Amino acid sequence: MLVFATACSGGPEKGDGVTIGGTADPAAPQITVSPDNGEKKARPEDGVQVKASGGTLEQVTVSRKGKPVSGTLTADKTGWKSRTLRPGTEYDVSAVAKSKEGKTTTVTAKFRTVKAANELRVIDMIPSAGEKVGVGMPIHLTFNRAVGDRKAVEQALEVKSGKPAVGAWYWTSDTQVVFRTKNKQYWQANQAVSVRARLTGVKTGKQTYGVADFTRKFKIGDSHITTVSTKTKKAVARKNGVKVKSWPISAGKGGRVVNGVDTYLTTSGVHLTMGKENPAIMTSEWMGVDPKDKKNGGYREVIPWAVRISSSGEYVHSMASTVWAQGRQNVSHGCLNSPPAAAKWFYNFSHRGDPVIVTGSKRGLDWNNGWSYYEMSWAKWVKGSALKKEIATG
Repeated sequence: MLVFATACSGGPEKGDGVTIGGTADPAAPQITVSPDNGEKKARPEDGVQVKASGGTLEQVTVSRKGKPVSGTLTADKTGWKSRTLRPGTEYDVSAVAKSKEGKTTTVTAKFRTVKAANELRVIDMIPSAGEKVGVGMPIHLTFNRAVGDRKAVEQALEVKSGKPAVGAWYWTSDTQVVFRTKNKQYWQANQAVSVRARLTGVKTGKQTYGVADFTRKFKIGDSHITTVSTKTKKAVARKNGVKVKSWPISAGKGGRVVNGVDTYLTTSGVHLTMGKENPAIMTSEWMGVDPKDKKNGGYREVIPWAVRISSSGEYVHSMASTVWAQGRQNVSHGCLNSPPAAAKWFYNFSHRGDPVIVTGSKRGLDWNNGWSYYEMSWAKWVKGSALKKEIATG
């Protein structure tokens, strides 16, 4: 039974909590706690609710193995509600209320939440913890199973940045959701960003609950934005808006059309750098040609200083053998061939998430070719959110 002071029990009401106080001393406040004391299958999504009548709450403590659970007190101090709770876990509750006459009532309770038949958790996030990334960096959260109630999960997600930004989540699949900033409004340079998924106790399907919170912090570095023209065959890199380097390039030559797409053309659009390889092993297998089949364009090359900018195999990389064409002619299979010294400089200069904006090619960049999410309109991106709303992160 509930333990109380200066008051008597008003009797249990199954499912509605237990009210304590008032019958022995009319001046003493009453406290109602839900779930009931001794409950074995409390619903994690309901949390804990404590209400006071005839007085105000002076103290409420809900704990799991001695660790406190956060909650919110109402403005009039007559109600308190916890966050969602961990499934299959025992909790202790203690609450104190005080009346205008100075009378107090104290209650304690103990209950257990129902177990989760299916557990949901975050199993991966990009960027990495503490990583310094570019101003275009999207946030990828991947879950261990398909998410049923996407709204409930989105409501549990929080993105905070040291400098103001506007962004939105977009579900790329049943198991992944991506956050990016508004089109043409990247993260501001040199700041910290934190991501928190308050998933513990969030119900996402039948007997399916989040079982752990997830928190990660990373940093936005200097603004590195590189523009490339396949017509002028030139790349220009800017750091925090100031030009720091330019170099000649050779882009995709075109001439291999598959299902109406010229796969030898570099794609025009807002690419984001995805990773670095030194060296990268590039072969003709991506187009279904054995590297040994030289007659049909087979190749296998070991490429130094390679920075990936799409999933379809586009890189900014070193290519000493095409220096003669760089700045003059497009001869690549779609990559941005660069002089060795310039490629090495760009390799060392770039962070993951730096924008590389390519223009001049008639082949457009698909929004899901790598991290090219800025190719989708902002209105459509927001519609891909379960809550269909923008988020201010500052």
